[in-house]
Order: sequence, then structure tokens, then C-alpha cells
Amino acid sequence: QVQLVESGGGLVQPGGSLRLSCKASGSIFSINAPGWYRQAPGKQRELVAAITSGGGTNYADSVKGRFTISRDNAKNTVYLQMNSLKPEDTAVYYCNVRIAVARYSHESDYWGQGTQVTVSS
Repeated sequence: QVQLVESGGGLVQPGGSLRLSCKASGSIFSINAPGWYRQAPGKQRELVAAITSGGGTNYADSVKGRFTISRDNAKNTVYLQMNSLKPEDTAVYYCNVRIAVARYSHESDYWGQGTQVTVSS
């Protein structure tokens, strides 16, 4: 069984930084297409950042130059470094990955439990 556990959210002042972590545990062969999403109150969930199959990165226009997504394969962990935070970044942040539990198994989609990020003075 696979579990995703997120951490690193909290309250930060405008201009501050946070680093979110998303650690996968359990029976894991490979982790693919990692991404971070967020959902603010009254709004739809949106993609914030993702790592492509080719190893590149994609970012929402609103976070380009401020957020960085990365991964540590040895630790089965995906990170989101968030700098120069703004009040409009306030949301619940979710990680999303596709995991294969064996070499030739299908990938399944997994979501983290969500972590609250609040940017306020």
C-alpha cells in the first residue's frame, strides 16, 4: 500500500518562504509525473508546478520565478520551494504523483492529504 504524506505548510508573512515536502512510502517501483496543485476557498484546484516525463518543469504563470519544484528519488520525496510569497498564494496545497508498484504494473494516481499555506501579515 502506498501513502503520501505532505508537510511544510504554515503561516508566513508576505515576502517569506516555505518549502513543502511530499514523501511517498510503501511498495514503490517508480514515481512519475510529480506535481503540486492548490485550491483556494471558493476556487477550483489549479496546477502550480510539475515535473515532466523528460525531466523539465512547468509552472503556473502566477508562480514563475518564485516557486521551484524538485524531487529526490532516493528519498521518494517531491518538494515545492516557495519564495516571495504573496497573500494570493494562500491555499491548500496538494501533491500528486503517479506510482507504479512493480516494473510492469500500471501506474496509479495518488494525492497527498493537503497542507495549508497562509500568507498574511
